[in-house]
Amino acid sequence: MSGHTIKNLREVEDSAVKFGFSPDMEARFARKDLDFEDHGLSFQRLAPGVKQPFAHRHADAEEVYVVVEGSGRIRTGDEISEIGRWDAIRVAPETVRAFAAGPDGITILAFGAHGLADAEQLPADWPE
Repeated sequence: MSGHTIKNLREVEDSAVKFGFSPDMEARFARKDLDFEDHGLSFQRLAPGVKQPFAHRHADAEEVYVVVEGSGRIRTGDEISEIGRWDAIRVAPETVRAFAAGPDGITILAFGAHGLADAEQLPADWPE
């Protein structure tokens, strides 16, 4: 294995397609494509006004999300916060989190140290 890996994130498989969330969502998980051993990186996009239909948390993995385009909201536990371009959000492992896009959509990069079976998917429970 080389000492480095280069991969365009737009060339990573879009998992949203295979789970029926496309075209409103895009989710590209680059862990394998970048040969990560202990970390993960994902590119996620939500179309304008779209709310993630699920939330998740981790057993051990702290994550950082960076908004690279657009704006929206993040739900962390029972708290909802407005987020915008270049906001960085650290989320503790056990904190349930989900995203909702604003009127221009939202594009997020997510980083974290991950075990292969670390994530637990839960209902998003967005208020109306």
